[in-house]
Amino acid sequence: MIQTAEGALNETHSILQRMRELAVQASNDTQTDADRGEIQKEIEQLKSEIDRISSDTEFNTKKLLDGSLQVKGELPTASNSAKLMSIKAGNDVQTGTYTVTIANSSVEAVNFEDKGTGVTVSNLRIDTNSSVLSRSYRVEITNVSGTAATATLYDAKTGEKIGLATNADVSSNGLTVGGITIAANSISSAGSFSFDVQVTADVRITDAGNVDVVNKTGLTTTNGVIEVDGWEIGVDSQITNENSTANVTNKAINFHIGANQDQTTKLDISEMSTSALNIDGIDVRTQTGAESAITAINRAIETVSAERSKLGAIQNRLEHTINNLGTSAENLTASESRIRDVDMAKEMMEFTKMNILSQAAQAMLAQANQMPQNVLQLLR
Repeated sequence: MIQTAEGALNETHSILQRMRELAVQASNDTQTDADRGEIQKEIEQLKSEIDRISSDTEFNTKKLLDGSLQVKGELPTASNSAKLMSIKAGNDVQTGTYTVTIANSSVEAVNFEDKGTGVTVSNLRIDTNSSVLSRSYRVEITNVSGTAATATLYDAKTGEKIGLATNADVSSNGLTVGGITIAANSISSAGSFSFDVQVTADVRITDAGNVDVVNKTGLTTTNGVIEVDGWEIGVDSQITNENSTANVTNKAINFHIGANQDQTTKLDISEMSTSALNIDGIDVRTQTGAESAITAINRAIETVSAERSKLGAIQNRLEHTINNLGTSAENLTASESRIRDVDMAKEMMEFTKMNILSQAAQAMLAQANQMPQNVLQLLR
């Protein structure tokens, strides 16, 4: 089953690589709008094939890539007062409604790298009322002239341009780009630097019966995700000290890998459609659209790669499980054999002993019978 799912994702991976090639091609202004329109035709066909693979891949009539075998956590918008972006439950989390409580949250910029000579990065401030995500950023300062400068904000991992501030005042108000504020008088020349936006919070997850599932403090996000006890909680800088309701559905596959009750392992397989990969809306008929498509496809490739890595990991684990079970079965059979089956060496030794005794008795009897015959011979 796992090999079938991974094989289908291998083809999805190849399709995404082709789509990326087309997006790069369309982003060049050597192409006319008519050329990009023709490229978009192939893009649409490739998207349709990704959706077909997602909906039609099955094993023993079970759909594998349509999301029917996944653990899914949903945050209704109406009750999302804690402003969580997403929540994902691990394989062992039970189906039900949970309350996620956030307390003592804070946001800061950390892990400064590649400091520009004209930027005092210790004066950086994150605007918590903005949509700044908890992830890695890079800021490039250019065109510094007098009290003005230009700042461009990038995602440090993908290279995606997030914000641009042109001719901003760097002397009195400070320079703000995409919710990131560099304090006044901290820029004197062009330069660049990278940093992470980090959110810390106390997180408590309880079910409808108020039974603690998680109660941890001081959690730090990695790439915008709080990871704790099988839960992954996506946050941005607007996280607040309140509650949010999460509905969890668990349809992970159960593999029974032992002889007794509850000796199982679980595997969830995420949906791999274009909508789940966030590429259903990509359009390369304009140069700007093609540029955005490159980033969207990159993220889709990362998602598919992560899913394939997960499937490969569980497959390798099951190989070791099979080997271990084979050893157990072999030893159990040997134990039963010692109880049930005859000890051939011991029994052959006993057989040989009895055979020798039998032959000796026969020889003695023959010798005893011969003595009277000798006497009768003398009497003749």
